[in-house]
Amino acid sequence: MKLVMLPPQTDLARDWARRLAAELPAMQVVVAEDDAAAEAAIGDAAAAYGTPSAALLAKAPALRWLQAPQAAPPAGFYHTALIAHPAVVTNMREIYNDHIGAHIMAFILAFARGLHVYLPQQTRREWAKPPEDEGVVHLPDATLLVVGLGGIGLEAARLAGAFGMKVIATDARRETRPAEVAELHRPGALDSLLPRADFVVLTVPHTPATEGFFGRARFQLMKRSAFFINIGRGMTTRLDDLVAAIQAGELAGAALDVFEQEPLPADHPLWTLPGVLLTPHMAGYGPHLNERRYAILRDNAAALLSGGALRNVVDKANWF
Repeated sequence: MKLVMLPPQTDLARDWARRLAAELPAMQVVVAEDDAAAEAAIGDAAAAYGTPSAALLAKAPALRWLQAPQAAPPAGFYHTALIAHPAVVTNMREIYNDHIGAHIMAFILAFARGLHVYLPQQTRREWAKPPEDEGVVHLPDATLLVVGLGGIGLEAARLAGAFGMKVIATDARRETRPAEVAELHRPGALDSLLPRADFVVLTVPHTPATEGFFGRARFQLMKRSAFFINIGRGMTTRLDDLVAAIQAGELAGAALDVFEQEPLPADHPLWTLPGVLLTPHMAGYGPHLNERRYAILRDNAAALLSGGALRNVVDKANWF
């Protein structure tokens, strides 16, 4: 059985290929250094790792499994030819849960303790204390709404629960309510839940259903004292609507790690808007990620050889 590592190549991918060949001798691993080598190798390949074009897929009638290199590949990865091809696609989800969960909690704690106010004051060397009963969100009295209760959302729920928060959530796939969550709803209930939340955390992937689904109308459903956090994908949130909502006082602030346009343009109003915290799409950063990626690739290659179940199978038509 053949697995083709698609170009462009990196030293890391070449190392993975060597490790796979050593650990799974029944799998022939081919490192295609360029497009011509990929076309020559793909014809009888049962498996591939990387981003195949429509033209390459047309030359891959035997392909049964494709490992996507990311948890949520960029727009265009799930093109028409890939969706139509019989190959099963798996992705790299579930490797960032601890890192992104901690990042979400950092944003929540920053807002709860007023750091979005005090950090700008620090840059101005300004000593300005509010009354002691203002400027703080008491987390045991607060409700967190997690929009998308996958692995990342569930880890955020666990951490929030440790601080005494009540967690409610929506999810398109999860059927059983985890112990970390007080209420689990289908996505259609979102608008009815928004007015109840003190913090709204968006962890959903970019799909045809979620593109631009957080806009001005939904921000207006939130409490004026609530905070919005997007840690999932930038294309789910209309930034112009978010700016307008904050400027109009329709919510207290926002924290973003992902954006409609990346990098965020230097002249974008979010950079200087009061009550906004920004990080440059790095919430998933942390140790052990490459080993976790390799483990998914190895486990799925072994499952293909043995006829076992693949990890992280994707609904191609819905991109996740």
